[in-house]
Amino acid sequence: MITGEIKSQIDALWNAFWTGGISNPLEVIEQITYLLFLKRLDDLQTLEENKATRLKKPMERRVFPEGKDPKHPCIIFFV
Repeated sequence: MITGEIKSQIDALWNAFWTGGISNPLEVIEQITYLLFLKRLDDLQTLEENKATRLKKPMERRVFPEGKDPKHPCIIFFV
């Protein structure tokens, strides 16, 4: 059984979907999975940027095309 902080985060996310009009559990799970996937891509991009900065070399692998990063991200990740 999931308890503690993780359960609170899942409940908050579930409530956000519910108030946004998504009440089908399969749709909620689909959207959570998509958000986790996007979060992982963002983490990989950040790791590559940090590595390039540390080594003072250009990035070897870009997850997102150069120049396409928003200056003010509008997505907030709950995970």
